[in-house]
Amino acid sequence: MLPFSRFEARTILKLSGPIVLAQLTQTLMYFVDTVMAGRYSAMDMAAIAVASGLWLPVVLTMQGLLLALTPIIAQFYGSKQTQDVSHFTLQGLYLGLLLAAILFVLMLFADIPLAKLNMDAALREKTLEYLYYVSFGLFPAAGYMVMRNLFEGLGNTKASMWIAFVGILVNIPANYIFIYGKFGMPALGGAGCGVATSLVFCAMFIAMLIYGYTSRSTRPYRHWPKTLWLSVKDQWQIIRIGTPIACSIFFEVTLFACIPLVIVHLGPIMVAGHQVAHNYSAIVFMLPLSLGLAATIRVGHLVGQNNLQELKKAISTAIILSMAMSIGTVIFTLLFRSQVASLYTSDVEVIALASSLLILAAIYQFSDAIQVVAACALRGMKITKPVFFITLIAYWPIGFGFGAVLGLTNWLVEPMGAHGFWIGIIVGLTVAAIALAIILRKQLNRMEHAHLKGAAT
Repeated sequence: MLPFSRFEARTILKLSGPIVLAQLTQTLMYFVDTVMAGRYSAMDMAAIAVASGLWLPVVLTMQGLLLALTPIIAQFYGSKQTQDVSHFTLQGLYLGLLLAAILFVLMLFADIPLAKLNMDAALREKTLEYLYYVSFGLFPAAGYMVMRNLFEGLGNTKASMWIAFVGILVNIPANYIFIYGKFGMPALGGAGCGVATSLVFCAMFIAMLIYGYTSRSTRPYRHWPKTLWLSVKDQWQIIRIGTPIACSIFFEVTLFACIPLVIVHLGPIMVAGHQVAHNYSAIVFMLPLSLGLAATIRVGHLVGQNNLQELKKAISTAIILSMAMSIGTVIFTLLFRSQVASLYTSDVEVIALASSLLILAAIYQFSDAIQVVAACALRGMKITKPVFFITLIAYWPIGFGFGAVLGLTNWLVEPMGAHGFWIGIIVGLTVAAIALAIILRKQLNRMEHAHLKGAAT
């Protein structure tokens, strides 16, 4: 039985509380985009769903690579190495801007993969327009991500919470103005959400800089880094730790985001129904994800302090808390799935389809809770390569592959459409949860053996 520590529970919940609100607020922005575009037209809602298949993997992959800063800074914080904190923050900013530039250029060629899809011409045009506008937000997004990782590595998770509120305050009126063409702006429909998203990232980056220069938590670190030049050695350390994280996030995000691309030929209703279930799942996923991010911070601090016993308590407590939250999520989803679907659209067919998909979304909550906390705990130890290989295999050959067989072929059953893909997701996440839990257990045993060996000598 996993040990539970009240002290660690309070510590993790204190760290995760603001992260939950920040993550939910940011996901709420995407919810607002989906709802406001859906109210404009089903075509615009479908365009955002298809565009997300390209945009979300891009921006979240960049975020994943920069997430390496959190355990790096957390371990420096735990060992009280203040000079290295400011140095790696600057190196992370250099890397983030370089990544943004590369991804911006790639986004300019988004028409190439979309041209290969069997989709309506008007839907393709709306999708490309959204991607064009949102790509300008990559640069401020990179700066915001670096600053957020700095604060969270220092254990200050309230910063991202307050800045996320700034984002939603900008997002809603910006959507209204650019979707419907208010105050002299053109009516862009769903593409207006792309303009709003770029403006949101600009506002959040500026707000984060202001917070950084005024917060007490950053006062010990507000000094010149060791060097203002780009350090190849330290850049490589960030890349080495961050690349497996980025790839893991990419595999998971594309597992969901690519589904609209392969079912688009089944029509807007099928795509819109999947989009509702996907968006809701992304919102409720913020609960275990926030606990996982808090676990990364706590694990990083304890590794820096070389406190193995408290480390084990922190990890097991985070897993127990995540499972408890999942039970509540499952019950709520099963009871109110129709009401949830009706929040997104008034289309009866979409509501019926989404409601049935939400049953499947409820089932995988338990596996998802275990796999995200285990992956984040390993990340706090700077162990990221095993997570990369597990997510690659579990999400794609197993999850997406099995889902494609069920959803698009008659090899096992009659083609199930989106339902088949969601069953594949359940299988893939379950495999990932089991494998990551085994790797985490082996790593803790390895650390304990090394600790005992060191104590003996």
